[in-house]
Amino acid sequence: MTNAGQQNRGKKQGGTANLTNAGKGRRKGVPNRTTAALKDMILKALDEKGGAEYLARQADQNPAAFMTLLGKVLPMTVAGDPDNPLKTITRIELVGVDPQ
Repeated sequence: MTNAGQQNRGKKQGGTANLTNAGKGRRKGVPNRTTAALKDMILKALDEKGGAEYLARQADQNPAAFMTLLGKVLPMTVAGDPDNPLKTITRIELVGVDPQ
């Protein structure tokens, strides 16, 4: 066996020629069934516990967990309306410190 043959022994070959299941996956945008089922169960449990009222109680009783939930649910970016742009105010405050 040549040196090159020894190096490739036991390794998968690259490329698409060896893929027997090519093109058999889910179409883009189709959710995983397990993920969809889990989401449905979570929403059902939330509804059984009181929905928005339950979440409001959790915000008071477990603020850290509630804020984690908000971070997962809220969109990561905020898109403004080009006709009504978002307005921001930047304030820089200088505070004197006694150098004792």
